[in-house]
Amino acid sequence: MGRESANNNAYEINVHPSRPEDPTTSTMDQQQRRHRHQHDTGGDFKPFKQWFPWLVPLFVVANVVLFIMEMYVNNCPKRSTNCIGAGFLGRFAFQPLKENPLLGPSSEALLKLGAMDVDKVVKEHQGWRLISCIWLHAGLFHLLANMISLLFIGIRLEKEFGFIRIGLVYLLSGFGGSLMSALFLEFGISVGASGALFGLLGAMLSELITNWTIYANKFAAFMSLVIIVLLNLAVGMLPHVDNFAHIGGFISGFLLGFIFLIRPQFGWVSQKTCPPGYIAPPAKSKYKAYQCMLLVISLTLLITGFTIGLLELFKGVNVKEHCSWCQYMTCIPTPLWSCKSPTVYCQSSQFGPQLNLTCLSTGKSGVYILPEDNPTQIQILCSQLCQ
Repeated sequence: MGRESANNNAYEINVHPSRPEDPTTSTMDQQQRRHRHQHDTGGDFKPFKQWFPWLVPLFVVANVVLFIMEMYVNNCPKRSTNCIGAGFLGRFAFQPLKENPLLGPSSEALLKLGAMDVDKVVKEHQGWRLISCIWLHAGLFHLLANMISLLFIGIRLEKEFGFIRIGLVYLLSGFGGSLMSALFLEFGISVGASGALFGLLGAMLSELITNWTIYANKFAAFMSLVIIVLLNLAVGMLPHVDNFAHIGGFISGFLLGFIFLIRPQFGWVSQKTCPPGYIAPPAKSKYKAYQCMLLVISLTLLITGFTIGLLELFKGVNVKEHCSWCQYMTCIPTPLWSCKSPTVYCQSSQFGPQLNLTCLSTGKSGVYILPEDNPTQIQILCSQLCQ
C-alpha cells in the first residue's frame, strides 16, 4: 500500500520546465518558480513524520517477561511429577500436555497473575483483570503466535502514527475484547493479546477509510485488508477459540482508528511546509468533513458501548442467555466437531491444598495442589481430566 507522492496532489506547475523563461518576468518571480519546480519534483518532501518504533518492541519484551514470571510462579515440579523439561528447566518446566497442550503454566498460576475470571470480576469486583489478562499467555505457542503478529502489524503502525496513539489503540482494544468476552463467557478463564491484535487490524481498516484520499491503489489495499480480517475471524469460529475477544477487540480498534489515526489533508500539510520564497497554495481546512463526522460517531459509539458493557457485566448479565444465535459468532458446528462443551462430572476431595479429582465418565484420577477452594478452577481441572 503505497501513498501518493505529494507532487501529484499539493501543487500545480504553471511553467513547463522545457519552456524558456520570459525575459520580462521579474527575478523574484523566476526564483519563486524555480523553488516551486524544485519543491514539486524533489524526492525529499515527506508530508508526514516517521516515528521510531520502540513501544511495540517494549510490549513484546513485557509479554515475554510476564510469561517467564508465569512459569516461575507455576513451579510445575512442586505440583506434578510429569512436568515437561523438568530436568533442565527446573521450576520453569511446563505443565503436562494433558493439562496444557500449549506448553505453558497451570490455570491456577494464570488466575493468580491476573487471568480474566468472570466470577472474580463480577462477584469480587476485580475489574482490573479486564486489562491484566491481555498481558498473559496460556503457553509458549500462544505467546509466539501473538508476538510475531504484534511485531508485524504494530511496528508498521507505530512508525506512521507514533507510540501514544498506537499504545492507546492497543490497550483500549484489548480492554474491549476482554469486556465482550466477559459478557459472553459462561465459565473458565481467558488470557491473551488476541483482542488487542485484532484491534490493530480494525484500526488499519478504519485508517484506510478515513484517509482514503491519500492512498494509491485504494481498492486493492481495502480488499486485501478485508480478506485478512475475515480469514482471522473465520479461524476464531473453530472450537476452543474465544472469538468474542477477537470481535470485541476488532470493533473497538475499528472505532478507535477513526479517532486516533486521522490524517490532515495534503493541501493543509503543504501550506505548513511551504519553503522560504515560495508562494503558498490556497489555504485548506485541516480535515475533511467526513473525517470529522466519522470521529464524532465513533467516539460516541465507543463511550456508549464501553459504558453499557461495564454496567451489564457488573450486574452479572450473560448475553448468551438473551441471544440464541450469538453462539455461532465463536463456533460453527460441523460434522467434524461439536461446539457444545460436553457435560463432565468429577468426584473431588480436598485435604488442605491437595485436591483429588476422579472423572466419573472415564475413571481417570488426578492430584492437584489448590491453595483455596475455587469452583471455577475445579471445573477447569475436571474438564481437562475428562478429555
